[in-house]
Amino acid sequence: MLSSSDLSSASWELVVRVDHPNEEEQKDITLRVSGDLHIGGVMLKLVEQINIAQDWSDFALWWEQKHCWLLKTHWTLDKCGVQADAKLLFTPQHKMLRLRLPNVKTVRLRVSFSAVVFKAVSDICKTLNIRRSEELSLLKPPGDYFKKKKKRDKNNKEPIIEDILNLESSPTISGPPVSPGLYSKTMTPTYDPVNGTPASSTMTWFSDSPLTEQNCSILAFSQPPQSPEALADMYQSRSLVDKAKLNAGWLDSSRSLMEQGIQEDEQLLLRFKYYTFFDLNPKYDAVRINQLYEQARWAIVLEEIDCTEEEMLIFAALQYHISKLSSSAEIHDFTNESEVDEVEAALSNLEVTLEGAKADNTLEDITDIPKLADTLKLFRPKKLILKAFKQYWFVFKDTSIAYFKNKELEQGEPVEKLNLRGCEVVPDVNVAGRKFGIKLLIPVADGMNEMYLRCDHENQYAQWMAACILASKGKTMADSSYQPEVLNILSFLRMKNRNSTSSVTSSLENMDMNPECFVSPRCAKKHKSKQLAARILEAHQNVSQMSLVEAKLQFIQAWQSLPEFGLTYYLVRFKGSKKDDILGVSYNRLIRIDAATGIPITTWRFTNMKQWNVNWEIRQVAIEFDQNVSIAFTCLSADCKVVHEYIGGYIFLSTRSKDQNETLDEDLFHKLTGGQE
Repeated sequence: MLSSSDLSSASWELVVRVDHPNEEEQKDITLRVSGDLHIGGVMLKLVEQINIAQDWSDFALWWEQKHCWLLKTHWTLDKCGVQADAKLLFTPQHKMLRLRLPNVKTVRLRVSFSAVVFKAVSDICKTLNIRRSEELSLLKPPGDYFKKKKKRDKNNKEPIIEDILNLESSPTISGPPVSPGLYSKTMTPTYDPVNGTPASSTMTWFSDSPLTEQNCSILAFSQPPQSPEALADMYQSRSLVDKAKLNAGWLDSSRSLMEQGIQEDEQLLLRFKYYTFFDLNPKYDAVRINQLYEQARWAIVLEEIDCTEEEMLIFAALQYHISKLSSSAEIHDFTNESEVDEVEAALSNLEVTLEGAKADNTLEDITDIPKLADTLKLFRPKKLILKAFKQYWFVFKDTSIAYFKNKELEQGEPVEKLNLRGCEVVPDVNVAGRKFGIKLLIPVADGMNEMYLRCDHENQYAQWMAACILASKGKTMADSSYQPEVLNILSFLRMKNRNSTSSVTSSLENMDMNPECFVSPRCAKKHKSKQLAARILEAHQNVSQMSLVEAKLQFIQAWQSLPEFGLTYYLVRFKGSKKDDILGVSYNRLIRIDAATGIPITTWRFTNMKQWNVNWEIRQVAIEFDQNVSIAFTCLSADCKVVHEYIGGYIFLSTRSKDQNETLDEDLFHKLTGGQE
């Protein structure tokens, strides 16, 4: 029998493979170790035996069989469970990664393969000058995503090589925290008012960022429109099931890249994952606004989100306007510009903040919740009945809508009263045809109740539509967001308002536009090129006075007002169901959608959610809502952790507030999204 002292002194051989950056082949090194040696000691022995003078501080041990990093250097081999059969790799924690950004530009930079993805994305965003990194994540696309049809340049027999922005020296290596840069509260960065690009003085704040001014403008400027041929080559998800497959690729935020099988120099997509964009500020967010605009633009052009032809033309007009301004914006030389004194800048910023937006009208009595009352037309679809609208007197109060046969009967019993909390609100508008409709899908026990309202004019539509949107979120018209919502709807309608004039025909003559670049391939096939160009120019007249940043923000806003905005799809099987359904996850609700028809069946709001959890053995997500409503489903197109993280992530983002000092409670994020911990 061996005594315990003999056991601890019993040594054994451990083979470690060294991933040396300067050597082509990995070398195996054998160490004699004992179970009470800590991980730091193993690394020390390794470096001594390798005997090459260099900085080894970024190296760590990776355990291949267990698929995990051994980062707790004070733990002993016994505590980690490492024995003689363990295959360990001594490798750098930071490796190169290629990221395809929303603007379809690829950047190559050094990223931590040992930090959890949430932290890695935060470092990437600091390098790229993007605030609010919690809204973005990394997506591993399906295998056929990057495969383009092999097109070759006519004069050149070689395939065209992708243009990559190389930021190899990027300082995302752990060490001193990145300087506050654009995150600084005391400085007001200066941007050129016309094109929204950062002035050089602001770039110097990001002293740790490898982005030069030229690189930054590549990320803050929109790319020239792609040719129709290039568009046809790009990956397009045709059906809801296709979209569900693409969304399966979101990486787990609470595990590292290496743990998820990501290889060095692999290509991933960096995308806005959560569609709730907090504190978009043109002053700080030139890159963020541009990347958001680009993600919205591709979502429209590649039909990832549905919109009407009328809306497609507005998006096309805004794109045309943005590309015109981007190409004509001269690259200014800001070096002669006098530096803004930091304190002076802070004071002027404070002045603006304190003044706020001056209210035109005095505050209404907030105890009195406003109501809407007007004559509208109503239609309830029934089988075999043609669309016939009947006129009623409608009253909208709190979050409910009630209608009466006429105004005189308002004090009596309504024909019907409907609570709009949790309903789906879909615009049914054709401005050219003077049709202003609202489609409501109201949740009932066995699915959704469908009804259509028809308004007489823009103003009436904007007021009722805004009231319905707020009510669906459980808010009343007394909420501060009601008036801005009405104005947003009106400005979107005005953009749709076509005012054909002779100037369109004259500008058609000397126009250098390729209209097919700005619309989806399906829309381009429907119209002749000249006809399409004329319609885009017509719509352009409504937006031609906007500045570059204003136009991008307007594009993002119009994208946000589409009915399907912010929906991420997954293929699921609900408990007790015999067929597969699509689950749509949004920032404020879950929607069960019929996989065959794409029609919403039921909606559940996050505000009514009491708790959610996962049964990891059978991979089933269970959610409990108010009024004893509970649902459970297994996810077929992705791991249930992906869906669980989406729900938790949205709830985490709803906890953000403006008074936070731009720091995030990372522990809370992992608590809400982790599930297993």
